[in-house]
Amino acid sequence: MLLGALLALLLVATAFAAARHPHGDKGHAYPSPVRWPPEGQAALVLGDGEPTASPHEQPVPIASLAKVMTAYLTLEHYPLGAAQDGFTITVTAAEAQAVAEDAGEGQSVVAVRAGEQLTERQLLEALLIPSGNNIGWMLASEVAGSEARFIAEMNGTASALGMDQTNYTDPSGFDPATVSTAADQLRVFQRAMRSPVFRQIVSMASVTLPVAGTLTNYNPLISEGYAGKTGSDSAAEGCLAFFTHVPVGGLRQTAVGVVLGQGEGSDTRALLAAAGEAAEQLVDSIAAQHTTDVNPPANRGRKHQ
Repeated sequence: MLLGALLALLLVATAFAAARHPHGDKGHAYPSPVRWPPEGQAALVLGDGEPTASPHEQPVPIASLAKVMTAYLTLEHYPLGAAQDGFTITVTAAEAQAVAEDAGEGQSVVAVRAGEQLTERQLLEALLIPSGNNIGWMLASEVAGSEARFIAEMNGTASALGMDQTNYTDPSGFDPATVSTAADQLRVFQRAMRSPVFRQIVSMASVTLPVAGTLTNYNPLISEGYAGKTGSDSAAEGCLAFFTHVPVGGLRQTAVGVVLGQGEGSDTRALLAAAGEAAEQLVDSIAAQHTTDVNPPANRGRKHQ
């Protein structure tokens, strides 16, 4: 009978462990009452709590969320203080000419001119706010000496961070072979947020650059207190890495999350609206767990159609 009892306890423990780590994925997914999007995938963490992720995550294209790693590595190599602008590069004729070619392929680009000088801070703003793919390649060459070395460093860093379902093939995410999961992207986004400069930039509604002029943030929730980085195309659909503040027990805690694969089609505005709606629902559902109100919290943001 003792042996039978021990076997029963072992079975219960095994089942509990399987529920906590359903994919044997080194802790990337956890059970949670969070309301996960019905399509795509998501990951979320509240304050200093344990990250949660939607079930059955698989690597998928992430579009411009790849730029989070590009910005993270840039700031790792060349940290910026609050009042610093960092290094300066001079735009080459080839880099200026590539803008028209990239735009012709449907890429998101930021206008530059041969001989234009851009600081590290301006490059990061151009990378993260209007999401310039061409800026990603310029940073890759400047930071690592070549695009190939930078991509190798992106993947090496991903491995070191435990992002074992991630593969970067370019610094911008335009290549659909750049794939990851929401749980993996939450890891690098949290790391990038340790930089006050990164947090400041992804909280900006717009940026003004020497040649490109004033460019606005694609984030559909930027005016509603959700800072972060967007990504969208027909392969990745709507993606958003975000952080916002949630009232918990009379205090404000930071909710950090990632949603991937929201919406359908190729209309950028519609895809990002779907990603924004999913992000709001995630935050509302986790906030509801920490309130004693009998009614669930109202959606703080606008309703996306």
